[in-house]
Amino acid sequence: MSEVTINSKLDQITIESIEKVARQVYDKINRLSKPVMDFPVRSLQNVKYDTRRGYFEMGRHKKQRTLTVNTVKTFAQTLRMMALSKELVVTNDFATKRDAYYQSKNWGEAMFHEQDESDTVMDDIEAMFSLHGVSREELRFLPEEHGGAVGGELIVYDRDRETGETIEIDCTRFGSGAYSIPKRVDHLGFKTSAKFILAIETGGVFDRLQYHKFWKKMNCIIIGMGGVPSRACRRFVRRLSDEMKIPVYAFVDCDPYGISNIYRTLKVGSGNAAHINQFFCVPQARYLGVTPEDIRRYKLPTHPLKDVDIKRARDALKNDPFFHVHKKWADAMEDLINMGVRAEQQALAKWGLNFVIDEYLPAKIANPGQFLP
Repeated sequence: MSEVTINSKLDQITIESIEKVARQVYDKINRLSKPVMDFPVRSLQNVKYDTRRGYFEMGRHKKQRTLTVNTVKTFAQTLRMMALSKELVVTNDFATKRDAYYQSKNWGEAMFHEQDESDTVMDDIEAMFSLHGVSREELRFLPEEHGGAVGGELIVYDRDRETGETIEIDCTRFGSGAYSIPKRVDHLGFKTSAKFILAIETGGVFDRLQYHKFWKKMNCIIIGMGGVPSRACRRFVRRLSDEMKIPVYAFVDCDPYGISNIYRTLKVGSGNAAHINQFFCVPQARYLGVTPEDIRRYKLPTHPLKDVDIKRARDALKNDPFFHVHKKWADAMEDLINMGVRAEQQALAKWGLNFVIDEYLPAKIANPGQFLP
């Protein structure tokens, strides 16, 4: 069992990191020098992919923000956002991106006029502090996205914010519903005897597996990603897999978006988030399906690839290090382009509403050696 611990040490690291950057700016100004802040460049062009580490890592390219007449407002906004973060950590609170935008309305001339401006500053701050090993969640800026749904053989240990008392959550006892992954997950503890985690792209397929207690039949944990998995969902899966030492299988639509965005993001992260991929991706994930070969084998109903699908596939083959390293994936993507079609998970319902439960998934899970990397 992995027990819950209070993250006071992590909070202290976050506060010290914020104060260190602020102190450097203060000292520069006192010496009558122009203060500078360094931010990693967040793009696919500034990442490297080492299969031994298993995720996209940030490259060496950085951008600098120097205090000048032209940058004084952005510089001030960056410092105010850092101060807000410190206040949130000290008071054990949080803010969403929208909250932070409206908070700035009390910042005088440093206020943001559009949320895009505050989002950019927040992203830059996250990238800067990632160099200190601090994530956005630890800075207490939380996304408004849905974290994901969980069902199956898993006990989650959370805590009461006011009393610190441990709360035991049994994911088999949600009736027709499911446990929702919270936006912050690093304080959670786990207990399970499950054999694997099944990460599912669509809510419809997750709901069917949850309704029929597929997790009981296969002794597993099922997690509904709801499309591209949220940061909290990825972190939850990563911690659960690492600490419980169980494999992760991904069940995704067979289309360029499902493969190059949803699955790739789960497994190795993305270029824009390379500064935090080491915490949020799941390198041990394997792709169970749906595959181009499944389309042929099961004679699945399909839809034609759109121009945007083909462009996404060709861009991935040309520019994405993940497909450069994994030839099996490059071959699968080329196969899909040549077929000119895409297939959804729910296309398996052609053979019966519960074909996916009774036939497809058991057959797949019995042969993990055939999964794509």
